Amino acid sequence: MNNGSDTILSIQGITKEFDGVKVLDNVSFDVRRGEIMGLIGENGAGKSTLIKIITGIYSPGGGSLALNGKAVTIPDYITAKSLGISMVPQEFNLINTLAVYENIFLGNEIRLKSGLLDKPKMRELAAKQLAELKMPIGMNQLVSRLSVAEKQMVEISKALMLHSNILIMDEPSTTLTGHEVETLFALMRDLKAQGVTMIFVSHKLGEIKTICDRVTVLRDGKLISVDDVKNVNEEDIARKMIGRTDFHQIFPKKFPRDSGTEVLEVENLNIPGLLKNISFSLRKGEVLGFAGLVGSGRTELAEAVMGLRQIHGGNINIAGKGKVNIKNAASAAELSLGYLSEDRQGKGIVQGFNLPQNITLISLKNYVKGIFINKSAEAEKTGEYIKTFRIAAASQKMPLRYLSGGNQQKVYLSRWVDTNPAILILDEPTRGIDVSAKQEIYEFIHQLAGQGISCIVISSEMEEVIGLCSRVYVMREGSLAGCLEGNHINEEEIMFHATGIKGN
Repeated sequence: MNNGSDTILSIQGITKEFDGVKVLDNVSFDVRRGEIMGLIGENGAGKSTLIKIITGIYSPGGGSLALNGKAVTIPDYITAKSLGISMVPQEFNLINTLAVYENIFLGNEIRLKSGLLDKPKMRELAAKQLAELKMPIGMNQLVSRLSVAEKQMVEISKALMLHSNILIMDEPSTTLTGHEVETLFALMRDLKAQGVTMIFVSHKLGEIKTICDRVTVLRDGKLISVDDVKNVNEEDIARKMIGRTDFHQIFPKKFPRDSGTEVLEVENLNIPGLLKNISFSLRKGEVLGFAGLVGSGRTELAEAVMGLRQIHGGNINIAGKGKVNIKNAASAAELSLGYLSEDRQGKGIVQGFNLPQNITLISLKNYVKGIFINKSAEAEKTGEYIKTFRIAAASQKMPLRYLSGGNQQKVYLSRWVDTNPAILILDEPTRGIDVSAKQEIYEFIHQLAGQGISCIVISSEMEEVIGLCSRVYVMREGSLAGCLEGNHINEEEIMFHATGIKGN
């Protein structure tokens, strides 16, 4: 067991401002050698800013850092790596046109005496690392062809290959299934036994309790507490994060099953190697869930419905339109379909654009007056979404790269709501979002359904599909394994269909 004097990283009086808004306010705490320190807080609490300062991505506005008792300045990520600090980022920092092994060793390549790259050695070590994570990915496969969960494992492998003394993990489990999270935690325990120190950022309170030794809570840029996890429960942590004592049921009450109008019917949809004879229906105002393990085909199905993947058989029928041929996202939007991708950074937001530019990216024609964009109308509508979704931003002009992940997600959701969809597909809608913001998103999905908008929710979080959805389709290996309703929507039955293996 560590003691208080065994400090590897000391954070003293760290402050940071963006556009005159203080996002970190005199934050001080120590991280002990060989511990797993949880770092938690609502979106906008300052977590990502703090870890970016520790890794040299941002410079602090005030305060200091010390490693092993010695003051250090970390001007960039290269310096952080040289000091033994590495990070698994929340948003992927991978190059889609490079192979898996090339990404894992990017900036840390192994070379022969001749100076040429030792590609066989890099492939061997990369394969070994991914095998430890139980993620069978071809080393020569392009990253662009990977699922989000597979990309997450590549990012983790990339950081582990640096053999750092301090490993910062920013929401590493958001796209992983329960089994994959268990594998990750087993690896983290092994690293801890080897003396590696970890800072673990997560919005999942159960994960903090399971894997961390202590937990640091930030709220509105300020340090609230540092506690041994054995001394606090999940409600204690949530109250410290949110700053209030009332903590209500996170999911809204479900609507009763409606046997009304079918707004979407998919018949025998096929994509060779990905989807096999998929048939399902969606009713008006329904919240329909899709569950399954990573690689089961849930995202591929959503992309096929949205025209982002070419189907090789089957029909898509939309109420009032009959059989439709959806060629791309634009034609899907014209048919009043919307799609919130699980890959927020890669396929969603534009980080260099401000809030109005991101929100009106698809619906821009509604803001054009003659040959000009009606900026005041854009700003007014953006203001409405900021209020509705409680988007924390210093100003509408702020580029999205400066917003927290949760606030970026709220902007992304605002974009699709602004298209006035009749059907909205939400793939991992609360990825990287804190418990309070999750509740807000759930309430808004509930409101959309109440307005007659039909929602499809794809989620790796079991409690999400159980708590939100009136029906749940479970996918396995590109096929529909079952459809659950009522009391049958429970963890045991979902996992039975997802794995095909009945528990004891």
